Amino acid sequence: MITKTMRGLAAAALTVLPLLGASPSQAAEVVSLTDAVQQLPLAAESRAGYQRTSFKHWVDADKDSCSTRAEVLLDESRVPATVEAGCKVVAGEWFSYYDGVTVTAPGGLDIDHMVPLAEAWDSGASQWTAAEREAYANDLGSERSLVAVTAKTNRSKADQDPSTWLPPAADARCTYAADWVATKLRWNLTADQSEVKALTTIAESCGSLAVQYEPVD
Repeated sequence: MITKTMRGLAAAALTVLPLLGASPSQAAEVVSLTDAVQQLPLAAESRAGYQRTSFKHWVDADKDSCSTRAEVLLDESRVPATVEAGCKVVAGEWFSYYDGVTVTAPGGLDIDHMVPLAEAWDSGASQWTAAEREAYANDLGSERSLVAVTAKTNRSKADQDPSTWLPPAADARCTYAADWVATKLRWNLTADQSEVKALTTIAESCGSLAVQYEPVD
């Protein structure tokens, strides 16, 4: 099981912590947030043909009888989580770094795809195989891909990119931008002009913040 960093605390840090769970053959890339934004492949987006069902998610990705949602809840709880039969997580303590809220009942949390499924589709996933989309939707190999946050903030975000939505907690925005860019670079997803412009503006206020990511095979 992957041990995740507490992202809310990381929001104040100048360096994004290393990704965990990648295969030893993968070489980690480390670049400044500003340079990472510039590395995003620029392309227009298209949502033609998108269906959420194109991404099979919340599967038992690592075959340990826990769904991806349960895995994230277990990994991100700041105290040992209470788990019932069938790997049902019923209690714990989670810090939603988007809005700085602590949650103890998992029903108040959504597991957010850092780059939403629809945005991933727009940015290149429409050309992937079903298996690749499933891998993306259940990515436990990177601490940036999936995050437990309050349902309110996740639903406010919906499928928006940083040009139209940012976390309500201002001190979370540098970490959010780094997580977003790391996820896109990890999966070789493109960005459009408004997205790059917004990320560039954020990066200018983030000092020496670095992005570390490991590309998928």
